[in-house]
This record gives sequence, structure tokens and C-alpha cells, in this order.
Amino acid sequence: MNKKTVSKINLFFSGLLSRMEENRDFFTDITIQFISGAKIFPAKILLDESGVTLDYQAVKRTVPTDEIWDIIAAELLNYDEARIIYAERGARLVIEASDKKVNMRREDALADAPQTSVVQTGREYVVNPALAKDLLTEIGILAKNGKIKNDKIRKYNQIDYFVELMQGVLKEIGDRDEYVILDAACGKSYLSFVLNFYLREILKKKCRFIGVDYSKTVIDASKRIAANLGYNNMEFIEADLTEYTPDARPDIVISLHACDTATDMALGLGIRSKSRAIVCVPCCHKDILKQYSYEPFEPIMKYGILKARLADTLTDGIRAAYLESAGYRVSMIEYISPLETPKNIMIRAVYTGRESAKARDDYENLKDMLHVEPAIKRFLKQKIGFKITRGDNGHEI
Repeated sequence: MNKKTVSKINLFFSGLLSRMEENRDFFTDITIQFISGAKIFPAKILLDESGVTLDYQAVKRTVPTDEIWDIIAAELLNYDEARIIYAERGARLVIEASDKKVNMRREDALADAPQTSVVQTGREYVVNPALAKDLLTEIGILAKNGKIKNDKIRKYNQIDYFVELMQGVLKEIGDRDEYVILDAACGKSYLSFVLNFYLREILKKKCRFIGVDYSKTVIDASKRIAANLGYNNMEFIEADLTEYTPDARPDIVISLHACDTATDMALGLGIRSKSRAIVCVPCCHKDILKQYSYEPFEPIMKYGILKARLADTLTDGIRAAYLESAGYRVSMIEYISPLETPKNIMIRAVYTGRESAKARDDYENLKDMLHVEPAIKRFLKQKIGFKITRGDNGHEI
């Protein structure tokens, strides 16, 4: 190639290097194919904590970013054509160059994957298993044959449907420059991994995920999975939810089947950090069950199973009243078929900034009438450490 062609390539290539730095959490690599006749001589540019690495002619070396182009340009002069492929999660940019022309095109990184969206369960997935094969294999959902494991069908149905329901929440909180998602009591973090894939690789949105759990075992496991997948936009923190405060205001706090008062801890964390939305599916409701009494219902509550089921409803109703009093618009839906799990109520709360005196009175009345001290209020003592902004109407946004 002549020097004029190489100069044209530089105009595109400098943009790729800038994008690499800007999107380093999503960056995969830059592959360069030097072409001479039918022969291709590959090179690869990688980015890690130590800096930029150039892998060429079986030699790896660390190279300052501002020197990469000089090395590439010198090589380009020795070849007839070149193809430069910039890859990041969810997208590819391809430069094709010869002395006849230099052009760049964008490709969807998932475009070559099979487009079937129905597997053996007969259910159409939001996160297509054919597109998310690497992710779903890594978290143990897919078998080597590419099909969902029989013992994971229920789990994946739950996770995928959760992501489907998140579409409405994302629309309600509006578009963000970068979504900050906090997974409270994250456990194995399946939900965060799948939602991360959906946001970045399907919707092409910038996002950052924080998983918090008191168990070192699950935190270490989540870190390993994120590293294996190259999900550099995820961090996992071993901490008690009652003591943890995020370093940035979350856009969404999520929690799936956090047991008993761990759900209240997640709600409390979302409320005190003024999360723009809180989405949780509660699990066992033992706290209110142990406390409540209501004389008119004694003929019903003498049956243990009915008392327990009533406690589930009362617990989530009290939680909803408190969320509304704190400025959230609350809705509840059946998250998944009760045949899958009896713990199938999803609480969705979107922050409005308008606290409700009526909901506060309702909450206090329920407390007094049922003789309970709900856990949710116990987990609101921490102060947030970041600034909350207000819109033109004076409401927090």
C-alpha cells in the first residue's frame, strides 16, 4: 500500500483507539490482517491492566498507545491490502483497505449467531440462548449441545422473564448515559449476568453492575465468571447490605428471592440510596409471621398454613405502603407461574420524588393494627454519600 492509503487508514484507526480507551470495560480486541496475495499475516491488539499489548509474529510486547500506529503504519506499507477488526461486546467495526479504496463498516457482533429463539421448552426468550451461548454456558444454564439443561429450565425461565419485565422499568426511568444496576443479596448473580448481556449486547447500552452479598463464596464465584466472560463492567462486593452504601446513585436495585428480611435489606438499600427503581421478588416471609396478631382473624389464623399465607400478603402490602410513603410508585404482578414457584410476587417501585402522607398513615395504621415492627424501617439508617439532583419542578431525579 502507498503512503496516501496508509494516511487514510490512520483517520479511522485513531478513532478506534479512542473508542478502545472510552469503552475499555467492553473492549475485546483489535485484530489486524495484513494481506499479501492469498496469504494473511495476523496481529492482535489487547488491553489489560498493564496496558496495551501487541501480539505480532509470535511476539507479545507492551506498547504505549501513542506508538501503536507507527508500528502498524510501517507494516501496512509492506502489504497489498489490510483488514482491521475492532471488537467490543455487542459490536464490531471493520476497516477494509487497499490502494483502490478504504472504508469502514459496523457489524452486530451477534449477527452471525443462529436466530432461532425457541428451544425445547417451547418458550420464546428475550435473551436468546443461541445468541447468549457463551454466557449461558458459563453460568451453567446450557449444556455442551447448546440446549438448556433439564434441571435449569425453571431457573432460566425465571431469570429470562425477569429481564423481560425489566423492559417496562427501563422505559419508565428513561434513557441514561450509563445504567448503574445494583444486585442486592446477589447470590450466584445469574440475574445480573443475563441483564448485563441484554443491556449491553442487545440494547447496546452502557451499563455498570454491582453485586453485593455477605457470602465470600458466592462473591468469589461471581468474580471468576465475570473474568471468564470478559465482563469488566461488573464488580462484586462482600458486604452486609445494612452497612453498604454505593458510591453512585443506582438506577435500579434488583433482588431475586432474597430470603425473609434480606428482601427488606435490599428495599432499604434502594430507598436510602434513592434508586430510580427497585425491583424485587421476595422469598420466605418469616419476620411478620412471627409477630402479627389480629383478633378478628383468629378463627382463620388458628390454621397455620392460612396464617403463613396471610403473613406473605401482609408483609408485601406493608412494604408497598412504606415504598409509597418514601416517594415510589408501586405495582405488584405475578412474576411467574405458581407452578414454577409459590414465591412469585414481583414488587416494582419507580421513584417519583413525591412522598405520600396517606401511604405513611396507612403504614403506621397497619403497624398498630397488626402489632408489628416491620423490618424495612430498621434498614434505613445509613446515609447516602452522593449528591441527589433535582429537576426544574424541584423533584429529585
